[in-house]
Amino acid sequence: MKPFDYTRAAGRAQATAAAAGGAVYIAGGTNLLDLMKLEVMAPDRLVDINRLDFDGIEPVEGGGLRIGALVRNSDLAAEPAVRRDWPLLSRALLAGASGQLRNKATTGGNLLQRTRCYYFYDTATPCNKRDPGAGCAAIGGFNRIHAILGASEACIATHPSDMAVALRALDAAVELEGPGGARRTVPLADFYRLPGDTPQRETVLEAGELITAVTLPPPVGGRQLYRKVRDRSSYAFALVSVAAAVTMAEGRIVRAALAFGGLAPMPWRDTAVEAALTGESPSAALFEAAADLLLADARGRGGNDFKLPLAGRTLAAVLAEATGSGTGDAP
Repeated sequence: MKPFDYTRAAGRAQATAAAAGGAVYIAGGTNLLDLMKLEVMAPDRLVDINRLDFDGIEPVEGGGLRIGALVRNSDLAAEPAVRRDWPLLSRALLAGASGQLRNKATTGGNLLQRTRCYYFYDTATPCNKRDPGAGCAAIGGFNRIHAILGASEACIATHPSDMAVALRALDAAVELEGPGGARRTVPLADFYRLPGDTPQRETVLEAGELITAVTLPPPVGGRQLYRKVRDRSSYAFALVSVAAAVTMAEGRIVRAALAFGGLAPMPWRDTAVEAALTGESPSAALFEAAADLLLADARGRGGNDFKLPLAGRTLAAVLAEATGSGTGDAP
């Protein structure tokens, strides 16, 4: 690990001013420290934000919820209001990492996790995300965990967060504060960037901007499920995951919110799939058609070709369980 300076921020203004000058924020450090040890990231200065006032969970007007950026994943998963009204979020959090890591990892940091692409972590191999213009070793390489949706010829890495997938299905928004106290709120749908020709730019964060909170709209009820398909039953990233919030009435689907992990460079949501389900009676044929629509533009790269049928089967199983029209057996 390269030497670096360390500052413990006493307030927001100090933190954002330092980051605008090139420093990197640290809170739980569960991903950042690994990247620094491997010299994938080598910041000259870290700004510790753990003493800032971002550790609360509180209701907001209208029935929503505001989650501070420093709320630990374990605390958020155990929060009674989350378990009662947004159980999808609690289930996704508990599907991620280990108990020890969840005790350290923060809400803001979870959103900003870097990809677990092997080539991104191996500084001896080309990676456009780590070294723009170097090339993408995963294309034509070992790409079993890589993206089948939303990728580009510059990068086929996936986003690793379980929590972010659930938040995408729940229509969450991210509160940001920049240097000088400038504040804005960005829907999670607009927070992440597809790789295109600039895979090193993963979010819309500007220099010095700090995540201060995540907000959830009022709960929508219905059945909420999170299913994660992975290589082992714990402490593994998703090959395919599905976050679903489905409401039924009179035997028909009246609302379906679906987000996917393990398939794309960001938590993936396709509103055309949701629209195709809305108003319909659950059936195997309907779920198959939804899967076909989801994967219409999907592309495997050899090692990850299996993700196409796996994603379709996982979606169908989740929809069957959410609608009560089948057993929802694992794919």
